[in-house]
Amino acid sequence: MPKNILLHNALRLTVIPLLFILFQAGIIRAESAEEKGLAIAIEADRRDSGYEDSTAAMLMILRNRHGQESRRELRYRTLEVKNDGDMSLTIFDSPKDVKGTAFLNYTHKIGDDDQWLYLPALKSVKRISSSNKSGSFMGSEFAYEDIASQEVEKYTYKWLRDEIFDNRECFVLERYPVDMKNSGYSRQVVWIGKDEFRIWQVEYYDRKNTHLKTLTFSGYRKHNDSFWRPDRMFMINHQTGKNTELQFSDYRFKVGLSPDDFNKNSLKRAK
Repeated sequence: MPKNILLHNALRLTVIPLLFILFQAGIIRAESAEEKGLAIAIEADRRDSGYEDSTAAMLMILRNRHGQESRRELRYRTLEVKNDGDMSLTIFDSPKDVKGTAFLNYTHKIGDDDQWLYLPALKSVKRISSSNKSGSFMGSEFAYEDIASQEVEKYTYKWLRDEIFDNRECFVLERYPVDMKNSGYSRQVVWIGKDEFRIWQVEYYDRKNTHLKTLTFSGYRKHNDSFWRPDRMFMINHQTGKNTELQFSDYRFKVGLSPDDFNKNSLKRAK
């Protein structure tokens, strides 16, 4: 890895904890829009930390531009990893043409994520290269990079403004992928509520800086008196007219998952 990239990564790992401490202490007054944007992103990440592991049931609804839809039932498991990004496993249960398909993701704070897709019809595990992370996940409007955990270190930030969104006060940030070479996006605009630092909306702009997609979150519920999770995520592609809806249920936390539940062998035996 080139020395300038190593230096950049080292500085990010040093500055982010320092900004978090200053933000918590009320010392930081964000001298720049970039500092304020980063401080807000750090606080949002902090509030979602400590869940250890979780599972959920998912319903994925894919709709074409004419409103015709197809439905898929999935299960989702995730594990926090100390000093790195989350591990996650997504398993398709229906319909028959995708049953047994499994997607394994290791998100990393720095560097490329590791992603694998198991296709039962071929009985093979396919590695998703970083150059393909902007591709569609199983025909949905979510890209592979969208379904990885959104670690703070994956982006640089800029606070744009404060505004009322859907009757709630929000920070509006712009974030830019650090891995601009492989990302499908030039930038994202994110609405984060001031009360609980929950994300309510994300606008995605393609490599030509044209508005590509919008993701909205709704039905947030607090679990275990600590962790907010949405019941619904809705992604619309403004360029194709297609959309994908994810409905979540049966959230469970601290169920005892371990790294052994998230290895490549677990893809083939996922049940």
